[in-house]
Amino acid sequence: MNITQVANQFGVAPSTLRYYERIGLIPPVNRTQSGIRDYKQDDINWIEFIKCMRDAGLSIEALIEYTTLFMEGDHTIEARKKILADEREKQIEKRKQIDKIIKRLEWKIEGYNGKLLGKETELMQK
Repeated sequence: MNITQVANQFGVAPSTLRYYERIGLIPPVNRTQSGIRDYKQDDINWIEFIKCMRDAGLSIEALIEYTTLFMEGDHTIEARKKILADEREKQIEKRKQIDKIIKRLEWKIEGYNGKLLGKETELMQK
């Protein structure tokens, strides 16, 4: 697949894919003899992984480190696993913070519901 097709598949600009490759978020993509990027399934899998991780809020730095280690080979498996585990812990902490915010919002909404019900009752008695 060419860069436009892949960009359309993921809803990103071709410049985003070139950026991902340039900074090392994804491994270098093979090119045709004329120099056009030729995305294979492995490349698409990388883009899907990186896009998912970025959408979840993982840092570019952690993902570059992960990709760099992956390209170094299997002797980096433990280091890659640690990066993912550390990032998972950060996501769990974020989820806890979001849950607290949601509970507070629910409490506030319920407070307004109670006030509205009181006002409606008051209006009905007039």
